[in-house]
Amino acid sequence: MKKHLLSIALTASVSAVSAQFQVNPQAGVVFQNLTNPGSGIEYKANIGWQLGADLRFGDRLYFQPGGFFGRSATAIKSTASDTLTFEDDLVRTNLRLKAMMGFRIIDTYQFDVRFAMGPTYDVLLSVDNRKDEIAYDKGDFRRGSMNIDAALGFDMGLVSVEPSVSFGLSRVFNDNPAVKDIGSRYLLYGLTVGINLGNDDK
Repeated sequence: MKKHLLSIALTASVSAVSAQFQVNPQAGVVFQNLTNPGSGIEYKANIGWQLGADLRFGDRLYFQPGGFFGRSATAIKSTASDTLTFEDDLVRTNLRLKAMMGFRIIDTYQFDVRFAMGPTYDVLLSVDNRKDEIAYDKGDFRRGSMNIDAALGFDMGLVSVEPSVSFGLSRVFNDNPAVKDIGSRYLLYGLTVGINLGNDDK
């Protein structure tokens, strides 16, 4: 009898955990700008992309770790003098690691509205530019950036749509003499579409 009750309890526990676990593969676009440009420099967000997945553990309140690979672009206009001006796109390849907490504001079988917020960390993989007109390279940038992210998710059956924003807490540039006085930080807007694998309604 005890073994039978223990078996039922373990089965119920496994079912509850599996019922409250989802995998959410996503793909989408990003627009990454930089704050506080240096003298004679203008920044403007350009379109990039991201691809990855979030995991969701929990029901109404949930933990959401994830990982995303992406390419972001920022248009840079530099005026070195009254007669010398150039424009180029600074392109960065990142691996973004996420550890967010979320809450389902609306939680129904066919439609959910979620809000999540928490820290993320960007690992800088490469830096390049499209026209070879700017002097920045990977050595001018910090290898990683700590951020605070917020996202609003909409789940419609298997389909998810998630706009998000990310505020950089770390300086973009490192302590190289040429760039150490530029206090720029990342500001990123994203929009992804994905699919929900798993169930949070049982």
